Amino acid sequence: MLKTRSAPFYQRLSLTLISLTLICFAVFIGQDIIVPLAFSILLAILLLPVTNFLERKKVPRALANIIGILFALLFLGGIIYFLSWQVSGFLKDLPSIKQHLANHWKTVQGWASEQFHLTRTQQSDIIENATDKIKSSGSGMLGDTFISVTQALMMLILLPVYTFLLLYYRDMIKKFFVGSFKEEHEGRVMEVLRESRSIVQGYMVGLIIEMGIVAAINSAGFMLLGIQYAIFLGVLAAILNMIPYIGMLIASVFCMLITLTNSTEITDILGVLAILTVVQFIDNNIIMPRVVSSKVKINALITILGVLVGGALAGISGMFLSIPAIAILKVIFDRVDDLKHWGMLLGDEITGANKSKFYMKLGKISNKLKPAAPMKPPTLN
Repeated sequence: MLKTRSAPFYQRLSLTLISLTLICFAVFIGQDIIVPLAFSILLAILLLPVTNFLERKKVPRALANIIGILFALLFLGGIIYFLSWQVSGFLKDLPSIKQHLANHWKTVQGWASEQFHLTRTQQSDIIENATDKIKSSGSGMLGDTFISVTQALMMLILLPVYTFLLLYYRDMIKKFFVGSFKEEHEGRVMEVLRESRSIVQGYMVGLIIEMGIVAAINSAGFMLLGIQYAIFLGVLAAILNMIPYIGMLIASVFCMLITLTNSTEITDILGVLAILTVVQFIDNNIIMPRVVSSKVKINALITILGVLVGGALAGISGMFLSIPAIAILKVIFDRVDDLKHWGMLLGDEITGANKSKFYMKLGKISNKLKPAAPMKPPTLN
């Protein structure tokens, strides 16, 4: 028999990098198709316990899937209705907000006159020139806005349709994944599917619980400070907080700007920033590790890189989808012998069998690196 030699390291690394590049390119080009499908997969996995429960109660699969999707749409609709109700109250106070903004603008103009020696007329000319440039590119911005709105509407239409079909054909999809590998790997494939489902369900449910807790703490803190629109700002900050690392920064800037429009006290703005900072600290060190991160074992470096790459490939949707995608990849890598080192790179610690194998490899490497013992000179009899 001819012995097959394994490919050299540089060849395997090159193929891995080429594969990653092709996957990222495919996601970037086909994000209009992939992103709604990815969200539908997450929603289908989240609704799977509900549909399984209804099917055990002798409800037909199609009807059980429709009931589960309607339940999810009612939940999302409730959040949207609450936010729109709060926004309507915000719009009613628009005249007073404009007055506050005018007062702040006068203060800024006075500061600019002192620091840069610009008269109010010169400042107005600069703003008019900038406004003219924005108007000249307004058609392009309007086209981009129209495309974004159209994509959002398409996603709202496709999301329930994809989710229903994924739930309805889930047995066939499972058989496809199992049949794509040899029979001796069937147990490992089923284990990957089960653990991936468990991780996604735990992550999604944990995010919802975390969002509720953060919204309650934010709203309570804003109400104690007497901030207007306290509940609206608290809920909005909690929703933005679902975007890892970047969301709370956006929420802080937005909440401070809204507070600036209806308050002339600098203490209110600093109080909003202090509350969001404290809540972020509590969330990162208490809520997130116990509610969400216990299901997703990914280190902070990979999380940040994943969020940035996801944002570059698919915008805000990519940021949100990056964490469950990396978690599923880690589950797969941990069960493929040739990819276990990638799973170790994604994880936050070395545990279990990986730990023992890791230290065995270290021992072998260190033994190879040890200097050879000096040879004893032969003794003459």
